[in-house]
Amino acid sequence: MFQGTASHVGKTTLVAGMCRLLANMGYRVAPFKAQNMSLNSYVTADGFEIARAQALQAFAAGVPPSVDMNPILLKPKGRSVSQIVLRGKPYMDVEAGSYYDGFALELGLKVVKESLESLLKRFEVVVIEGAGSAAEPNLYDRDIANMKVAKIAGSPVLLVADIDFGGAFASLLGTLDILRAEDRALVKGFIVNKFRGEISLLEPALKFLRETTGKRVVGVIPHLGELKLPSEDSMSIANINPKGSVDVAVIRLPSISNFTDVESLGLNPNVKVRYVASVEHLGRPHLIVIPGSKNTVSDVQWLKRIRLFDAVKAYADSGLGWIVGICGGYEILGKRIVDPYAIEGDAPGDHEALGLLDVVTVFQKYEKTTRLVEFKFEGESPDIVSGLEGTVFEGYEIRMGEVVLGSEVSPLLKVRPKGRVNAQWEVAGAWSNTNKALGTSVHGFFDNPTLVARMLRALGRGTGKPTPRRPEDVWDSELNRVAETIRVNMDLKYVFRLMGLKRPAHTPLI
Repeated sequence: MFQGTASHVGKTTLVAGMCRLLANMGYRVAPFKAQNMSLNSYVTADGFEIARAQALQAFAAGVPPSVDMNPILLKPKGRSVSQIVLRGKPYMDVEAGSYYDGFALELGLKVVKESLESLLKRFEVVVIEGAGSAAEPNLYDRDIANMKVAKIAGSPVLLVADIDFGGAFASLLGTLDILRAEDRALVKGFIVNKFRGEISLLEPALKFLRETTGKRVVGVIPHLGELKLPSEDSMSIANINPKGSVDVAVIRLPSISNFTDVESLGLNPNVKVRYVASVEHLGRPHLIVIPGSKNTVSDVQWLKRIRLFDAVKAYADSGLGWIVGICGGYEILGKRIVDPYAIEGDAPGDHEALGLLDVVTVFQKYEKTTRLVEFKFEGESPDIVSGLEGTVFEGYEIRMGEVVLGSEVSPLLKVRPKGRVNAQWEVAGAWSNTNKALGTSVHGFFDNPTLVARMLRALGRGTGKPTPRRPEDVWDSELNRVAETIRVNMDLKYVFRLMGLKRPAHTPLI
């Protein structure tokens, strides 16, 4: 189990790299994270929603993502309220205090234990990721994602610190000091992550850590620079390809979700992806993307408050370029968001949206559509995607509410559940040539190289040739790079001994 001194010390990447390393060695391996708080999520083949990070780790392990890999997903909605996605389905909205007092140690811990035990029965190795810090005094007794999980699994713990952030050794010592003796005994080593520089200069500090704690430093992992892997959450948001010739402005919504959609656009080196949170930074892009949102109502209010609401409408009036809305962004492009039961917003209401598409979104029930889909363009299509009629693409839906099309828009695309060739095709998007706006409920829209190439050509900024590699090919290469870095810089002999593993002599590491 990898636990951390804090959030964003690199646990997710280390787990993914270790899964890839073990998979390349021939082990049947799976990732596990009891509780993840993230608005970047994914859908399993059987229609369950899990954190995108655990889906990536499953991809690294070469196994299908499973709801057992992330039984509790917390999706923040604002004002200390999160939606609990329990074993892949929406369970309830809850405030932070109620989550820890009334859910975590009862139903939450029960589900965590069941999911973990299921994985331990089905796989030779389970690589576990902790959540946040392993030693938060205010949450210690109620934390169901760190030491309680290690005890259930009977797992040794490697404690990870981010030296690039600073204070790594104080963080390791402080974390160890806060842990109770029984939990401290589970920590079998330290990992100093994201190191830049000459390791010989670090040796006095490593020696001090060993002598002070009696525990070994298992690895010093060098900083890997920019990794082209899907981000875990909004803390990872960063502009991409600042010198790219295609200027894509992504509206940085406060409740932004599944922005990995636009990260796929940035895999094309010609595409500059920049996040915009003010009128001053909008400029005159070739394309505006309004991404997913966990709270479309409050995000529309935010757009009005900072004047981006009028700026986006003015951009549409100018005809400078297209505006694309994905899922929540599609709803924001519509005329109204009707929420009579306050499922999406903070209070019941009928809320004005941008009005660039003649669609209305209605939230009538606390249910979510989560499925992998195939989609295709049929009938008249906007010029930005024309010529693709009949080609079947892939994506996924994670949405609440229903979008109703009006008479002033045309259907954009149709979807059906992936692999169900006899299923009926359903409309899942709309477009308007008047406002040069299109929207769809389908995530992964930009994961399709042929589709992206057509859009770039329509914008006058591309050759029309598909990006040479699919996103999955890029992730595959990057995960092998992480795995090789772990192999070279971690004491695997010791780690494998902790796990009770012996490397098969006939299988290569990479």
